[in-house]
This record gives sequence, C-alpha cells and structure tokens, in this order.
Amino acid sequence: MNGTGTQDTHSVIVVGAGPTGLLLAGDLATAGVPVTVLDKRPREISNLSRAFVLHARTLEELDARDLADRLESVGRPLENLQLFGRLDLDLGGLHSRFRHVLVIPQYEVEKALLERAERAGVTFRYGTEVTRLAQDADGVTVTVASSEKGTGKDGKDSGAPAPAPATERLRAAYVVGADGLHSTVRKSVGLPFPGHAVIRSVVLADVRLAEEPEALLTVNATGKAFAFLAPFGDGYHRVIGWNRDRVVSDHAPLDLDEVKEITRLALGRDFGMHDPRWMSRFHSDERQAPAYRVGRVLLAGDAAHVHSPAGGQGMNTGLQDAANLGWKLAQVVHGRADDALLDSYQAERHPVGRAVLRSSGGIVRLAMAHRPWSRGLRAAVAGVVDSVAPVRRRATGQVTGVGYRYPAPRGAHRFTGMRVPDVALADGGRLYASLRGGRFVLITPGAPETAAHPYDEGRKDRLAVEHWSSDRRTAVLVRPDGYVAWASDSADPAGVEAALERHVG
Repeated sequence: MNGTGTQDTHSVIVVGAGPTGLLLAGDLATAGVPVTVLDKRPREISNLSRAFVLHARTLEELDARDLADRLESVGRPLENLQLFGRLDLDLGGLHSRFRHVLVIPQYEVEKALLERAERAGVTFRYGTEVTRLAQDADGVTVTVASSEKGTGKDGKDSGAPAPAPATERLRAAYVVGADGLHSTVRKSVGLPFPGHAVIRSVVLADVRLAEEPEALLTVNATGKAFAFLAPFGDGYHRVIGWNRDRVVSDHAPLDLDEVKEITRLALGRDFGMHDPRWMSRFHSDERQAPAYRVGRVLLAGDAAHVHSPAGGQGMNTGLQDAANLGWKLAQVVHGRADDALLDSYQAERHPVGRAVLRSSGGIVRLAMAHRPWSRGLRAAVAGVVDSVAPVRRRATGQVTGVGYRYPAPRGAHRFTGMRVPDVALADGGRLYASLRGGRFVLITPGAPETAAHPYDEGRKDRLAVEHWSSDRRTAVLVRPDGYVAWASDSADPAGVEAALERHVG
C-alpha cells in the first residue's frame, strides 16, 4: 500500500476498526493478502460500546480463529436467553460446541480481534478519514485526510495545535466499508440506506449497583417501559432502557434519576444505582442497503444493515458477514477464483441481514406492546414459541445464527450451503480446529493412513484433508467459514479433485 496513487492490485483497504473490520482484516492478512485498516478515530478501544453478547454461531466462527476459548474465559455463559416477558429460549439443545450465549462486553471482543490482526501483519492507520472513493476496472482510489493531534515525546498532548489535515490518495484492488451506520463508503458509491427509526430516546448508562441482580442478564418489558441490565465485569453494569412517556431528542440532557425511574418502571426496582461514569441517549434504526457490493467496493456490518438491539444480534451479524466475505476476497485477490465469487456474498448475507431486521424488529415491537390486544399477542407468541418444538427451534436458530443456511446451485447435493457443526475427526481432532488458518477442510471416508489420493498436493497452505471418525461415506468440502461448499455421496477421486479445482483453486 502506498500514498502516491500508484496501483496496488493485490491489496484490500478496510474502512472501520470495529469488530467487523477487525475480523475481516485479520482473515485477509492470515490468507496472505496485504490489508490496511483506516479508522477516523484515534487508536483506542472504548468501553462505551453497546454489544454485550456472543451467540453460538459467532463463537463457532471465533473458534475457527482460535479466539473462542480466550473469550469464553473472560465472559460468562448463559444457557437461557430471555427476550421479553415470559419468553425464554433454552440454548442447551443447540447442536453446537457452544450451547449458550456468552455475556461479554464488545471491547473484550475488539481487543482479541485487534491483537490477532496485528499478529497477522495488518497495517492500521488511525486518525484517517475517508473523503472520497473512485473505482475503475483495475482497482479503487481512496482519498483520505489524516489529522492526528500533536503529541510530545512522552506521548501526551503537547499543547501544540493539530496540523492541518493532510490529504492523501491510496490505491487497492478492493475496498470494504465496515464504517457503521453513517458509512462514508456506502454514501460514496451512491447506495441508499432505506428504513426508519423503530424506537427513539433509548437511554444508555454505565452505573454501579448497590444490589446485585439475581440473573446474569436482567430484562423485562411492561406497557410503559423496558430495561436491560448486563455486567461489564469491572464492577459496572450497562443499563439500556426506554420510557414511553419520555420520548425526547437524542441530545436532551439525561441524569441518573431518569435512568432509575425507567428501571423501576420496567424491573420493579433500580438496584441502588450510583456513580454513573457515562450516560447517553440514542435511537434505534431499521435499515438495510439494497446491495452489499458495487463493483470493487463492498459493505459489511452496520454499514450494510442496522436494526434494534433486541436479541443481541447486531455485532454477531457483522462478524458473520466478515467471516463470509474474507475467504472469498482472498481467493479472488490471489487469482484462485473469478471475481464473480464476490456476488455470492450478496446472495448469502443480504437475506440473513433482512431476516435479522425482521426478527429483532419483531422482538422490540412485542417488548413495546402496551394495548391489551398487543400484549395478548405477545403472550400468544411466547406461548407458541415455548410449546411448539419446530417454532422454538426456528426461533433459537435465528437468534443464535446456527439456523441459517445458504442457497445452493440447482442440482447440488442436499448438504451444500449447510452450516457444519464441530464434528469429530478420525485423528481425534475436530473440524473447527482444522479450519484455523483460513483453510478449506475436505472430510472423506477412511482412516488417515489409508488415504489414497494426495488431494492437498499444491494446496497445503489452504486445504486440510481429514477423515470422518465414524463410518460415514459422504465426502464433504467445508469452506473456511464452516459451510458446505460441495458434497458427494461417494468419494470418487476424480469427482473430489474436480470439486477442489473449482472451489479451492
């Protein structure tokens, strides 16, 4: 990467150093793609982030990057996820290594992803704001303005005025906008962001509590208010709340008394809140870009879709976007796949984003229900989900992410596009450990010592060949994001080799 405008056709620029951008950049660098992350903020990991949970599917993706165990040691597992009122989702029956939701602040996730990206060799440029994009047939030119504040030798503010922003042009093969709700990248390529605010004047506060809540996550909704409490792990709790009778501008003053009142309305008591270190208001939008790709520019995370925080799906959906996109970009940049592979990112992730908008929006609307008929509907929905097993499995699969599968080409094997759970392998290992390093994994029948065909010849850097621990006869090629790329009911060497040529390169 350079600042002269000279073409660099083998690199990617990621705009935004939040969780989505960090996971994507780490994946690209691990795959040997030169990647630069641009972020207009100074280098810092803020504790003011809103996300507080990792769902099972995201934990599986992090497991494939050797990060899940670290985060599990920091967070706290919760096997029952309460969405509102009487609706509880029991996660103990998930077909996953992670049969729980992990309660963990977003900054802990960002910290782990940042360290991984730095180890992989990602270049970070903070205090760098994208002002313009221009793409052509060979790449993208990104105009940026850098305005780092003057510092002394000790790293502290020197008191000197900040220099005038320096304008620079960078060049890359592809650009990914992971720069959030107000994405400059999305605006630069002319994409609209249709939608509306689903709920206004939600309050956020970080407070200490004199009384410890009985549950790890405390959440409830009444006709007038809802509130949510979650621990940071450092003595503070995050409060998210809303009062139907107090809908004001995001910029209206907020004090602790108002936070206490909302909490009492929704939860029956305020748990002795005191010593707030931060308070704010926000409004929650439901929006989705009609396209996640415009030529050589792609969108991921909140730049592509935003929705209510209900169900804790926001950060998780963005991280799963990144897991889907990273290996595809790497294949295309390295010349192992046609550029058309990137169209599958839109085909696979846009419907998931739309489904998350619907499910999270439905949850928050039911939580806000206050008329008798709407509260009756909420009770009925909760009853159906609780008592009808297929409905419960579908709801649990949507919220946790394990229930999604991707569309398959006509005539493909029935497994194609399915998420693969963490299956045991013949050598005593497991699938998601074998996926580490951004590799495809081919699982075939037979024991390792009887393997008759060197399928990984010339592909050892991006393919692991494994064998079922059972007597299963199916051959399955698992993509780096844990979904089936190809499968066959026979392990015919010619057919397997053709599939590897097509998908792995």
